[in-house]
Amino acid sequence: MFRSLHIAATGMSAQESQLDTISNNLANSNTVGFKKQRADFQDLVYQTIRAPGVQSGGANMSPTGMQVGSGVRMVATSRQFTQGPLQSTGNPLDVAIEGTGFLVVQMPDGTPAYTRAGALKTDAQGRLVTSEGMPLEPTIIIPPDAATVNFAADGVVTVTVRNQPQPIQVGQVQLASFINPSGLDAVGHNLLVATGASGDPIIGQPGVDGRGTIAQSMLEHSNVEVVSEMIGLITAQRAYEVNTKVITAADEMLRNVTQMR
Repeated sequence: MFRSLHIAATGMSAQESQLDTISNNLANSNTVGFKKQRADFQDLVYQTIRAPGVQSGGANMSPTGMQVGSGVRMVATSRQFTQGPLQSTGNPLDVAIEGTGFLVVQMPDGTPAYTRAGALKTDAQGRLVTSEGMPLEPTIIIPPDAATVNFAADGVVTVTVRNQPQPIQVGQVQLASFINPSGLDAVGHNLLVATGASGDPIIGQPGVDGRGTIAQSMLEHSNVEVVSEMIGLITAQRAYEVNTKVITAADEMLRNVTQMR
């Protein structure tokens, strides 16, 4: 009887974790470059009362065993790197990645980080930076007298300067790919950092070795599907309610037992 109380409690805790994941997805449904997360669960250890295949008398063998579970727990949150919808912005410094790969930026401590958020700007030195001032790697500097900026699909950045008819190449955007992108560690600010699980970054030119290409004047929005998340929200809420009913039922049964004379 007490086992059912504990099992239901683990179920309620699991649904709370599911709700936390869904609420974070919904909160970031309009965040540029955000990739939704999915909560992964697994059942807990079992108490084996009778193992499958034991002798049940003579030459007879039990075809099934008898096991009692002890509940559920959340073991991981996996990030889903499906392509988010692209939206035209009209801003020449906005770039989106069509396909796989990440923009490489330099954090304030000098370490690299990776992002899908391509809302770029220029700083006081003319460098292409993120909204928080983190420069792209490798550094790309836009001349102050640049009239237009163009990003090619392969990442080549060219500008046109007044009184010069031919465009000038000022750099090339590089993309990073990973063997296991789900192993990247999210540190906020639309940034991910490499871990031992993700493997080392493989830096290269857009459109080469399976990397995506660059789309100018576009931004990739979150891949969160609000309708799917709302369905998951309702499912988690109902599962939580069912587990509370299990606790109520177990409590009622225990009360009946204690009142027996």
